[in-house]
Amino acid sequence: MTQILRINKFNPEADIISQAAALIKSGELVAFPTETVYGLGADALNPEAVAKIFRAKGRPSDNPLILHICDVNQVRDLAHENDVSRAIMQKFFPAPLTLVLKAKDSVPKITRGGLDSVAIRMPDNPIAQSLIESSQVPIAAPSANLSGRPSPTDSQSVFQDMNGKIEMILDGGGLTDFGIESTVIDVSNPGKIALLRPGAFAIETLEKFLNAKVSEPEKISQPRSPGMKYKHYAPKIPVEIICPEDLTLSHANKFANSGFVGINQRAKIFFKRAIIFENVNNYARGLFFAFRELENQDIARIFVEWIPDWGIGRGLRDRISRAAGVDTNQS
Repeated sequence: MTQILRINKFNPEADIISQAAALIKSGELVAFPTETVYGLGADALNPEAVAKIFRAKGRPSDNPLILHICDVNQVRDLAHENDVSRAIMQKFFPAPLTLVLKAKDSVPKITRGGLDSVAIRMPDNPIAQSLIESSQVPIAAPSANLSGRPSPTDSQSVFQDMNGKIEMILDGGGLTDFGIESTVIDVSNPGKIALLRPGAFAIETLEKFLNAKVSEPEKISQPRSPGMKYKHYAPKIPVEIICPEDLTLSHANKFANSGFVGINQRAKIFFKRAIIFENVNNYARGLFFAFRELENQDIARIFVEWIPDWGIGRGLRDRISRAAGVDTNQS
């Protein structure tokens, strides 16, 4: 049985952090909250510990992991920095933003999915920062779910997928702040900053800071970031995207015995179970939790509302597309 320890989000108890850090140091796995989703953490520099992440999740070995740090000075030991990466970290870290840089040999190949690059971020969550600091190592931490499942945004979702597979879950209480994973950008070439995965950090904010456009992700065979290659985030029942203009009586028969997730209040009259959020930010925060709720209902399909492609909406569209198993470039 995996141990769940409740911990204060804003003032993490030192004794609980010490217990969790001791497990990390000994090569075990600990799930912990970040501002995005719950992460499944291990010592990023310990290949045997990292291998346990892949086994617990059933994760493909070519899918690289993100290293979580608590101090930007840690980056110099892990990656080859440049002026652009330093400026971004100085301006925005901690944040739901991941930077991909050329890796140093200190990072095991298993952690970086066999690539010559490494993904690094500093989570904006006191529990995560305290755990990293106490562990005294960067922590590799993909989402704490079975591979392909909706990412966990609360401790019970982690327990559903990971009970018996890991030693401990740190329960930060309630849902995580953003509900979708970090935005990932490749800054290994300062002259061409590339978006690898849209997420909780608005790419428009970064473009304004850089005074330059960030290039779109390319179609590649080997992913340079988590979330680029495989179907992800999917509940146990089919997901279908629906545009707001299609929520009409003429389509009502299509919605029979189905669920809905989105922000459109009209959905109440069409669906057996509708989870409707007040705004796009709340939609992002609750998407994965809603998937897990609806997959346990007696419904045949989940319809998810398509939304505008800006701010956190861009990352939300990516998660919706991948859960539905369609091209993420769908307009």
